[in-house]
Amino acid sequence: MRHPFELIPEGRRAPLLWSLLGLAVPSGAAIAVADERLRTEAAPWGIVSFELAGTTARARRIVESWDDAARLNAAFSLGIDYLFLAVYASGLALACVMAADALRKRGLPGAALGAALGWGQWLAGLLDATENAALFGILRGCDEALWPPLARWCALAKFCLVGAGITVGLVGYCAHRWGKPRDRRS
Repeated sequence: MRHPFELIPEGRRAPLLWSLLGLAVPSGAAIAVADERLRTEAAPWGIVSFELAGTTARARRIVESWDDAARLNAAFSLGIDYLFLAVYASGLALACVMAADALRKRGLPGAALGAALGWGQWLAGLLDATENAALFGILRGCDEALWPPLARWCALAKFCLVGAGITVGLVGYCAHRWGKPRDRRS
């Protein structure tokens, strides 16, 4: 399974990855700062508690635990997350493609999984965008019973895909850093 990042010459992939990381850090930091005000008894994990609420009653309790300033922070967090999700999804997709190449060159298993997870990171971004749209609906006061479970399932799937992408990226990095390339003559 080919990934669009495979079209980028190998020598240009690492600088692109660092550029994406350079964009992810400040946008992620902005989300973390906004999240501080979102931690309440009803939402001990801030925005993550909201993402995982799962029911209209729980989501409503969380939103009601926030004052007006905290609700603005939540809206800001969800808005900036659209930039963050594009950057982290692309960065992790590229890391997965690079990991797949490193594993393939060393004759190690997992190269196909790495390539598939490259696509999976963009799916994680799409899930994150869907989750954000559902959370915006809840934040605006829409009592549609579909939004909380939709946000929860999108968040859970996103977390799984991102976790798998990070794991494959780290395995690929280790293979690249310490693994021996396979002898091409055999």
